[in-house]
Amino acid sequence: MYRMDSKPPWGDNLYYFFKWSCISCFIGMLVGAVGMVFGHGVIWATDFWMNHSWTLYLAPVSGVFIVWLYQVFHEEKNGGTNMVLESISSNREVTPATGPLIFISTLLTHLVAGSAGREGAALQLGGCLGNQIGRLMDLDEKDKKIAVMCGMSACFAALFGTPMAAGVFALEVISIGILYYAALVPCLFAAFIGAGISKLCNLKPERFLLESVPAFTPKMAVLTVILGILCAVVSIVFCVVLHQSGRIYKKYFPNPYIRIAAAGGFLILLTLMAGSRDYNGSGILLVERCMEGEWVSPGAFLLKMIFTGIVLGAGFKGGEIVPTLCVGATFGAAMGQIFGIDPALCAACSMAALFVGVTNCPIATVLLAFEMFGYEAMPYFAVIVAVSFTLSGYYGLYSSQKFIYSKIRTEYINIKSH
Repeated sequence: MYRMDSKPPWGDNLYYFFKWSCISCFIGMLVGAVGMVFGHGVIWATDFWMNHSWTLYLAPVSGVFIVWLYQVFHEEKNGGTNMVLESISSNREVTPATGPLIFISTLLTHLVAGSAGREGAALQLGGCLGNQIGRLMDLDEKDKKIAVMCGMSACFAALFGTPMAAGVFALEVISIGILYYAALVPCLFAAFIGAGISKLCNLKPERFLLESVPAFTPKMAVLTVILGILCAVVSIVFCVVLHQSGRIYKKYFPNPYIRIAAAGGFLILLTLMAGSRDYNGSGILLVERCMEGEWVSPGAFLLKMIFTGIVLGAGFKGGEIVPTLCVGATFGAAMGQIFGIDPALCAACSMAALFVGVTNCPIATVLLAFEMFGYEAMPYFAVIVAVSFTLSGYYGLYSSQKFIYSKIRTEYINIKSH
C-alpha cells in the first residue's frame, strides 16, 4: 500500500497500460462483433413486425416462451442489468446464461412489437461476455470487474455508435459520485473498437445532427432551465411507472406465465385502442419524426411510458434507454411547440435530460448528446443535463445503482436508487 506522500513505481502504470490495452482490444473485438450481430437482429425483428402486423397477436405466446426459457436455465431470479451492476459493486457473479438469454428474449420481444430498447440489453450481453472472458483469462476479482465494464462499454458502443458516452457510462453508472478511473483506458479502448466493428459491418450509429441552433441568450437559458425542471419530473414519473408496473403485475398475477401472457394481451389491446403502431417497438422512428420537425401528439410521451411499463414490467426483455429517449423526444417536441422554439432542439435537449434523469450519469449524458446531436448546442445540453440531474432526486432505472454522495450536499450518503 502506497503512502499519500509517495509515488507508485512508474513501471506499474506502464504494465497496467499494456496489459489492459491487450485485454480491452480483445474484449472490444469479440463483444463488438456479438453486439453487431445483435444489433442487426433487432433491426431485422423491427422490420419484420412493421411489415407483418400479425406478429403483434403472438405477444402472449412470445412472452410465455421467454419465461419458459429463463426457467429451463434456472434463471428465474436473474436480476438482469442490476445483476451486472452488482457484479462490479460487490462480488455477485454474472451467470453464463445471461448473455444468450437476453439476446434471444430481446429479439422475441421486438419481434412482437413490444415497447423495449436494445442498449439496456447490451449492458447485460456485454457484461456477461466480459465476465466470461475474465474467467477464461483467470483474472482476479478486481480485474474481472474491469473486464465486465469493458464488455458493457463495447456492446453499448457497438449498438448505439457513441463510443465516448459508452466508455464513460460504464464507469459512472454503478456508484453515483465515484468514477472507476482504473477502467478508463480499458473501457474507452473497448468502446471505440466495438463501435468501429459495427461501423465496418454497416450497423449505422444513431445521429440526429441539428441543422441550426439559436444563440444561447438569457431568454433561451431561462427556457432551457424550465424545460430541464419539467424533464426531471417526467424522468421521475417514468422510473415510478417502470418500477410500480412490475410490483402491480406480481401482486395481481403471481404466476409468471399468466403475468406475461396477460401483458401480451394488454399490449394488443393498447395498440388497437391507440390506433397506431407509433408506440410499439423501441420508439426510434418516433424520435426521427421529432428530430425532423414533424408533428407528434402532445400526449405521445405518456403513451410511450405506459406501453413500456406494460411490456417490461411483466417480464418481457429489452432495454429502457431508447424508450427513454423516445419519451424525451416526444415531450421536448411538445414543449417546443408551446415555447415557440425549434421542436427539434427541444427534443434533443429533452432526450439528454430524460437520459440523465433515469441513469444519473451526467458526464456520459453530455458526451452522448455531443455524439448524437453535434457540439453546436453545447450550452443547452450542459445546462439542461445539470438541472435535470439535480432535480431528478435519487430515482433511477436500476435499483442496484448506489448514490455514494448526495446530489445537493457535499456529504456521503450511500443509498440505493429508488
